[in-house]
Amino acid sequence: MPIDISKLITVIFTLFAVIDIVGSIPVLIGLKGKMGSIRTLQATVVSGVFMVGFLFVGEQFLAILSLDVHSFAVGGSIVIFLIGLEMVLGKEIFHSETNAKSGTVVPIAFPIIAGSGTLTTVMSLKANYEDWYILIGIIINLVIVYLVLRSLSYIERVLGEAGLAAIRKFFGVILLAIAVKIFGTNVSQFIK
Repeated sequence: MPIDISKLITVIFTLFAVIDIVGSIPVLIGLKGKMGSIRTLQATVVSGVFMVGFLFVGEQFLAILSLDVHSFAVGGSIVIFLIGLEMVLGKEIFHSETNAKSGTVVPIAFPIIAGSGTLTTVMSLKANYEDWYILIGIIINLVIVYLVLRSLSYIERVLGEAGLAAIRKFFGVILLAIAVKIFGTNVSQFIK
């Protein structure tokens, strides 16, 4: 089967935009500061397991829990909202995430990297693209995620404390807006 490069590029860039690892850098640096370190490989692998799992059994998994994609998205949006609020206000909300083991899975692998938006997008892409295009897109994005996570200390040194504070506030507002959009789009499904 020949590879349609335009389809592959569309899937890769759609996932890249939704994962938004570059926009998450200030959040990740803040969490790294609280936890001491981030287990880069573990965060990447766990995120990949979530994405690939949702590609193949996402809807069935949610159905077993008597949930739908919209409930899942609303829950994820609340966590994203709290992270954004923490960034903007400079107040610590996630007090329990002080060790790298638990913090690497929640909130880093989920919902920051493989959040409800990403997992919903993975399932939505199935309507237009073959599974293997999506799988390749996931793998390429995981490589990017891994490289960004590995470079956090370098990025932090380059930005400095003042630059990091400014970027953290800016992306905090963006994260709040994304959370509100995800919440608003999905909560309307409960009203119908």
